[in-house]
Amino acid sequence: MDLDLRQVRYAVTLADELHFGRAAARLTIAQQTLSAQIGSLERRLGVPLFTRDRRHVATTPAGEVFVERGRRLLDDARRLTDAVAGTRAPLRVDVLTEGLTPSVLAQHLRAQSPCLPFEVFQTQGLAAALPRLIAGELDLAFGRVHGLGRDLPAGLATMPVRLEPIGVVLPVGHPLADRDEVPLAALADHPLLVHTADEAAEWRDWIDRAIGAFGLRTALRVRGHGHAAVHATVRARGYPALSPATGPLPEGLTLRPLTDPVPLYPWHAVWNTTTAAPSVNRILELTHSYTRDHHWSTLPDGPWWLPEPDRTTLRIPTG
Repeated sequence: MDLDLRQVRYAVTLADELHFGRAAARLTIAQQTLSAQIGSLERRLGVPLFTRDRRHVATTPAGEVFVERGRRLLDDARRLTDAVAGTRAPLRVDVLTEGLTPSVLAQHLRAQSPCLPFEVFQTQGLAAALPRLIAGELDLAFGRVHGLGRDLPAGLATMPVRLEPIGVVLPVGHPLADRDEVPLAALADHPLLVHTADEAAEWRDWIDRAIGAFGLRTALRVRGHGHAAVHATVRARGYPALSPATGPLPEGLTLRPLTDPVPLYPWHAVWNTTTAAPSVNRILELTHSYTRDHHWSTLPDGPWWLPEPDRTTLRIPTG
């Protein structure tokens, strides 16, 4: 007789809990479904595995044997799937740098795909990742699809992921740090630190467009990689810096939302339709679900701003 591993798992879980309600909750199924599946298993085996009444559930001698061997069977099945998964080609994902939206998303994708091996890269910018995407050395990358210094090749596809509000990082003693929110007009009186990696052409282009659109001023331009480098420079020089609101801040710094309008940074997933691994489709489905569930593509209720090329690509009217 062939065994259904699902029913084996149900029996083992019921033996752990000795309570149909708790076991069903662990298995995320209805209690009636669990009871029916256990009954079906017992009929197939021709022997009761559990005794139950309104108050108690207990394993029978046959049930104790079944549960002991069933645990081994489930462990063997888990090891088998892990071994097979280990033979898969890894999904190669570029997240730009630590602490940004792609890093948050990659952690979620890994948790939702435990049997899929990941290789995570940090190229510091989508512009830098493009050659590897084109060559088939990356399966998936993230970033803003404008300001790259070149058009996206025809073989690359994109999917909107997030319209991320951009805030301002400030030393705790800065005059603007006393505000709960900082209007962009107020930021015009305080010259900015512009901190970008050479590889992050699309981020540098976004900042330059924001500076031009709102009459902001630049105090200092610095080349560097990652949130930690930005934070260290803000602390050392005392100038505010535009920054996504993702990730923790070190002591001595604070981040305030920008308003009137809210500046938005448009993240896209980018992949090569001719070379991407088959698992990319599943990852894109998970990405879309996460974006929807977390309202990442929802526009703010009040005024907002996006550069014109990004509004055109996303087919969003002027805010």
